[in-house]
Parts: sequence; C-alpha cells; structure tokens
Amino acid sequence: MNEASEEKKEAARVRRRWLNLGELLAIAGVVISGAALWNSYRERTHAEAEQANAEARTTKAAETLVLRATVEKDGNLLSLAPRDPDQTIQAQTIRFPAALGLSPIETSGDARIERVWFERGLTDALEKAKATKRAPGDQRLPVQITTRFLVGGIEHEDSAIYSVAYTLGHGFLAGTTVKMRGISRVGVAAPGSAGDAALEAAAKKVLG
Repeated sequence: MNEASEEKKEAARVRRRWLNLGELLAIAGVVISGAALWNSYRERTHAEAEQANAEARTTKAAETLVLRATVEKDGNLLSLAPRDPDQTIQAQTIRFPAALGLSPIETSGDARIERVWFERGLTDALEKAKATKRAPGDQRLPVQITTRFLVGGIEHEDSAIYSVAYTLGHGFLAGTTVKMRGISRVGVAAPGSAGDAALEAAAKKVLG
C-alpha cells in the first residue's frame, strides 16, 4: 500500500514537472514571438522613415531650380532652361539693378534674356560710373530672376540672383555694345521683391 501511494505521489510530481516545463516553454514562445514582432515593427518603422527621408530629399532637390543658358544670335539672346529635365518653366520675372533704370521684364513659356532689354541701361550706367573701358574678359551684370515652374504637375516658385556674363565692344558709330556669354547662379533672393537687397548689393560691386 505504501509502495502504491509513493508511486502515485511520484507520478503526480512528474506531471507537475511536465506542466511546469510546458508552461515555461509556452512563456518562452510568447517572449520569442513578442521579440520577433518588436524587431519586425522596428525594422518596418526604420524602413518607412528612411523612405520618407529619401522622398523628402528627392522632393527638395526637385524644387531647387538652377537655370542654364544657351547663347544664341551671336550673344544677343540667352535661352534659359532648368538643369533638371523634370522641371518645366511656366513664367519668369527678370529684374535689373536700380542703376539701369529699367522696369521688370515678364516672360511666359519662352524663358530668355535679350540684349536689347538692358543694353542701353547698362552702357549708360557704365558710362556714368566711368567703367566702359574695362580689362578684357567677361564682365558681370547681376539680375534677379523669379521663376514659376512645375514639378510633377505641382507649381513652385524660385527667386535667385544670377550673374549675366557679357563682353563689351566699342565701335566708332555703334558706340559701346554688349554681347552675352552665359549666366551663373549667385544666391537666393526675396520672391516678389522689386528692390531686393541682394541684387543691389551685387550690383554695387560691379557698377559702383
């Protein structure tokens, strides 16, 4: 009788040990599953954040406009276009330094700078500053170009100071003449500002 009782007790202890082991295995399974879910969540969140940052960088780059110029008609015309082929120019406002005494020029679709827009104002300003006879090489005229352009069907606006590179010619009958060579971006400007301080500061360096 005692032996049978001891066997029953031993069997009960074995069952309890198996139950405890099973419970531990179940808990371990829950912990492992939870850890796997957490890692998966962290990886997904990190990937989504990286994708969002990449998209933001791409959008920012697309919204940054840099113009390039093609010289045409023997330096009498600069055709303007974005360096980024995904950008499409809709319209532009080109402002000249106050010293030239010129009104802003508005263009639509056909982005360009024409020599006749500013040549007289520039040569008059140079003569006033006694600067028509300068050393050989390209001279610089700062202008403010405000551009309305599309990226993926969304309209954006960029306003920047550009330097128009030009050379001066002198003729007995023609007087001082201007031939354009290209443009380079100098810095940002205040959108819509008719007398941007950056434009006038840049003009003072070259026109006095």
